[in-house]
Amino acid sequence: MSDFEALLPLGKATNYNADYDPKLLCPFSRQIKRDVIGVTENLPFSGYDIWNAFELSWLNLKGKPVIAMGEFHIPCESPNLIESKSFKLYLNSFNQTRFSDFDQVEERMTEDLSRTAGARVRVRLLDSDQFITEQLQRFPGHCIDDLDIAVDDYSLDPSLLENSIDPQQMVEEELYSHLLKSNCLVTNQPDWGSVLVRYQGSKIDPEALLRYLISFRQHNEFHEQCVERIFVDLMRYCQPEKLTVYARYTRRGGLDINPFRTNFEIRIENSRLARQ
Repeated sequence: MSDFEALLPLGKATNYNADYDPKLLCPFSRQIKRDVIGVTENLPFSGYDIWNAFELSWLNLKGKPVIAMGEFHIPCESPNLIESKSFKLYLNSFNQTRFSDFDQVEERMTEDLSRTAGARVRVRLLDSDQFITEQLQRFPGHCIDDLDIAVDDYSLDPSLLENSIDPQQMVEEELYSHLLKSNCLVTNQPDWGSVLVRYQGSKIDPEALLRYLISFRQHNEFHEQCVERIFVDLMRYCQPEKLTVYARYTRRGGLDINPFRTNFEIRIENSRLARQ
């Protein structure tokens, strides 16, 4: 077990504290994995991680339970990501704590999460009248999952993108796949996701892109790190003029994580997919 793994709550017996405790939050340096993919100084992308929380509750001042959904935007420029199990434990610590209103909870979460991430985190809480109107969406563009390809190697291989562009065809295109699967960096639990690639530049061979995405199937990294790796590999091998990579991962422990990385867009919709 590495030093950083020893600090994380992953894979360990857990006591679920129902009383507010911000010390449960566990930061993890983004730079550790960015060094591996060659992102050492100026980031080649901007963006943020969208977290959606579906298991969120506290007590009002009379002791009556309040339920909510939470939406959290953590900027990718923050020095730390927040380890997901620690995030879940932190949210559970609100369960038996009394707060005066939604604003007080939002302010408390904003302060705690921003301190842990090392940058301002945007927090939005939805009450039952708001979250009941939430609708399922779908990615725009073309799904590449029906391509009839043979696959016999599931080891991460960015070289699958080599010679995958047609410089004679300049396009603006949106391609997506639901076949993204990686594994938790520490516990090896499967992480299931859908990924959208929006780009402008030489046309990318969709079969090569699909083979590359499938090659994550036995790879161990956190969600945010996988998306940054995809972005960097596409820029290296395909050299698009504009690029966005946006993944929507399925929920675990009441939380889903949705990293968004881009070199030309400002924001992305928090569009919940059917598997979420």
